[in-house]
Amino acid sequence: MLISICIPTYNRPYSLLNCLNSLSLQTKKNFEVCISDNCSKTNIKKLIEPFKKKLNIKFKKNKKNLGFAINVLNVSQMAKGDFIWFLGDDDLLVKNAIDSLTKILEKKKNCEFIWINSFHLDSKFLKKYPYPFNTKNLPSSMTKHSSQTKSRELPFFDLIDKKISFDFLLGIFVCAFKREKWNENIKVANLNLMKDVKPWSNFENTCFFIKIFCEAFSNSKAYLCAKPLSVSLYGVREWSNLYPFIEIVRIPEALDYYRSKGLGFFKYISAKNFALRNFFNYFVKIFINGDKMGFKYINLRRHFFSNLIYPNAWFSILYYINRRLKLFTKKF
Repeated sequence: MLISICIPTYNRPYSLLNCLNSLSLQTKKNFEVCISDNCSKTNIKKLIEPFKKKLNIKFKKNKKNLGFAINVLNVSQMAKGDFIWFLGDDDLLVKNAIDSLTKILEKKKNCEFIWINSFHLDSKFLKKYPYPFNTKNLPSSMTKHSSQTKSRELPFFDLIDKKISFDFLLGIFVCAFKREKWNENIKVANLNLMKDVKPWSNFENTCFFIKIFCEAFSNSKAYLCAKPLSVSLYGVREWSNLYPFIEIVRIPEALDYYRSKGLGFFKYISAKNFALRNFFNYFVKIFINGDKMGFKYINLRRHFFSNLIYPNAWFSILYYINRRLKLFTKKF
């Protein structure tokens, strides 16, 4: 069983080295590391050279920045493993993560798609320790991405559940899946639209992998791994200012796509309503800040008026007022 850890990277040299260090500390070595550098300013190839003694690394540098989507697609084509696990260049694997995943894959051979829980941690925490960061220094208690406690098999579309993940698989770095099925279905992605290098500018360069997942795994058995195997560091990602746009525009679009591919009606309505829980205050924030928060990518008919049929689009005003009142009362 060979696992391909696929890391698309761009201008995060020190985060990448922390990531690679967490991989070098894995007890199980049945994995390869594929790195696609999207034309970073730093000499990434030279920087990662010391890790080649500890890890089976494949490296490729793009001649120019091809955008996130194409870089992800490219790194997946470097893989030779039975399963692919995309890892963000600012993510860490916890101790024995590869061993835990291998045991799942060997035991659940009928499962072709694995959703893997993760921890969230402020990147500032790492600055307290020598560089590159050693995962033995991770805090004993961290926030989990999902509150799920029971690992289990389930149909693929049952993963589209707010109780499992608030982003409904939009986080590509918490998924491991059969490489062969991925490669067979890449053709559903629109390569022309994916070539737009502006982050989150269209559905295709944001959610192309969701299209591939649906085509490849919608009729497959999936597995929910409730035990977190990775650490997602916040405070590193440059696009964090676009999160309101992602939540009220791209996530609902992804849910629309799931519905078109077979997601049940009631699951769809429940998930879509949940995704709009911050609708009005986020829309106002995007409108005020304009293009730097993605306003130019908004279609008012599709992204605003069509969502007004959902209760949370309206309740979001009350939710916002309630949160502000709680913050206000805490001061006294």
